[in-house]
Amino acid sequence: MSRHVAIVTDSTAYLPARTMERHGITAVPLTVVLGDRALEEGTEISTRSLAQALQKRRSVTTSRPGPELFAETYRRIAESGAEGIVSLHLSAELSGTHDAAVVAARDAAVPVRVVDTGMIAMALGFCALAAAEAAEAGATVDEAVAAAEKRAAGTSAYFYVDTLDYLRRGGRIGAAQALFGSALAVKPLLQLQDGRIEPLEKVRTASRAIARLEEIGADRAGSAPVDIAVHHLAAPDRASALADRLRDRVPALADLHVSEVGAVIGAHTGPGLLGVVVSPR
Repeated sequence: MSRHVAIVTDSTAYLPARTMERHGITAVPLTVVLGDRALEEGTEISTRSLAQALQKRRSVTTSRPGPELFAETYRRIAESGAEGIVSLHLSAELSGTHDAAVVAARDAAVPVRVVDTGMIAMALGFCALAAAEAAEAGATVDEAVAAAEKRAAGTSAYFYVDTLDYLRRGGRIGAAQALFGSALAVKPLLQLQDGRIEPLEKVRTASRAIARLEEIGADRAGSAPVDIAVHHLAAPDRASALADRLRDRVPALADLHVSEVGAVIGAHTGPGLLGVVVSPR
């Protein structure tokens, strides 16, 4: 690796493979446990298989990478010539991934800065891209971290789910919060706030919830250059239509990504998820 600062993230960043290759970003996979089988996200379990398992109410849980996997990743990157590593991960409020990376970083052959971005999905992905672009421009480890943290500070993420039951079962939202979406069969809108998934609004119908997701995303985008990601799980038509409407409504749109989330996030949200990530440049 010719770049002196290397960027590591995890599989929940959901960056396109071509983007990761172009920028030299390495992703450490989280694990989905389906019944008695532990499967690596991104290579060993498809979102289709996950959605089918959830619909059949099979046992699905997730697990962080072990410190040894991070240690092996850092070793390999150091041996390829990197002089420092920035390791950017999903919110520590939602996963122990950050803690595992911290343990591995202590014995790494080169300096490793592990960062809890407080983000998830492409909100994390945009942070990794910011760090990678800074590294490509010759940034130090500290400067690449600063670029990622600046991007995180301006990034917002909003989600629609058909039900809060999956988040409740996985412990990512409390029982009291789950009641937010159960009364009178309202449809919940959620936001990522301080690294946690928090209720945002209650909406009466799915169509109105998706319309509000569009309104909130467009309003948050403002008039400055901005990148947007639209995520979904088993809802490609809804995601494509939402992306088209946002493209029309956001005049300073730079990049627009549309992608299905992987199995780790999908296990906690269930089919029907729609998400909008807004990340000013």
